[in-house]
Amino acid sequence: MAERPEDLNLPNAVIARLIKDALPDGVSVAKEARMAIAKAASVFVLYTTSTANSMAQKNKKKTVSSQDVFSAMKEMEFEKFIEPLQESLDLYKKSMQNKKEQKEAKAKAKKEVEGKKTHEDKKNGDDDSSMETEDSNKEGSSENGVEVLEIS
Repeated sequence: MAERPEDLNLPNAVIARLIKDALPDGVSVAKEARMAIAKAASVFVLYTTSTANSMAQKNKKKTVSSQDVFSAMKEMEFEKFIEPLQESLDLYKKSMQNKKEQKEAKAKAKKEVEGKKTHEDKKNGDDDSSMETEDSNKEGSSENGVEVLEIS
């Protein structure tokens, strides 16, 4: 757990960005107000986490799931946040799935390119076996690794 109460605060940069995104352009927020919002956000996160953990324990689970968070929101009487939260979670899951699929497609394409290159190298005679054949066709052939020279 945290050693000091300040360790439980959310990062100021994150809070500042959230405030900026939530308000119209030209609206400024005093430093004290930003600190109060940051503290309120931290308390909300801690309270939600604690309530969700209680929901998980009630169901004899050790891992807090998204369903536990939704149940906690209902328990805390924040039902109006459940639908937007579910929508955000669905968007996040879709985003992560798309990212995974793109990564897999990129890896597959790279593998195919490497496979084609290897096939073309063999087709063009760029592999090592063709070099051995050329060496053995030179004057003074070798048998069992020993070079035989004809003396006249």
